[in-house]
Amino acid sequence: MKNYTLYLIRHGITQGNLDGKYIGLTDLPLCDEGYCAISRYAHDHLYPDVQKVYSSPLKRCLETADIIYPDRYVKQIDNIAECDFGEFEGKTQQELEDVPEYLDWIKGGFDAKAPGGETMEEFTLRCLDGLEEIFKDMMHDQVTRAAVITHGGVIMNLCANYGLPKMRPADFAIGQGECIQIALSTFLWQKGPVFEIIGRIV
Repeated sequence: MKNYTLYLIRHGITQGNLDGKYIGLTDLPLCDEGYCAISRYAHDHLYPDVQKVYSSPLKRCLETADIIYPDRYVKQIDNIAECDFGEFEGKTQQELEDVPEYLDWIKGGFDAKAPGGETMEEFTLRCLDGLEEIFKDMMHDQVTRAAVITHGGVIMNLCANYGLPKMRPADFAIGQGECIQIALSTFLWQKGPVFEIIGRIV
């Protein structure tokens, strides 16, 4: 049975990340530090060669994809954009620590929702739809090795909910520019949907 390998790569750092802000759908570009770090990783050949590249539609991911894979076509997948943090967008933990809705939100759970944002259940199902779209596209185009440039929340969410072996969400927290390799098969996907987590490569 054919296996499909995906490399889930977190985008480079933005000024919002450096400032400790919740940056979900806010469309920030890479900052100079983020651009330089990704360029250095790419120059050192830390990223695998792939047949196709998929990316969140947000600037920070598209710019990261262009640095790492300048000669590859990038297919945008809307459903692998970061979580919509609603009214918490652009704010830090310190700014929100006395807000009752924030205190409820950080307790977690599928019903957790930032005002004006999306629930964790909505985010989880959206991420799953995005991965399903990528998997179908790979099978259609007979692509067996692809990179997915996306966000830390998306990677953590997918691996914690659909990855094997099962681990805590925090175990899948990765830094900007880092990567987790996963393997998909039609058998596991139809059975689960689940995929196999191979490990980190950057």
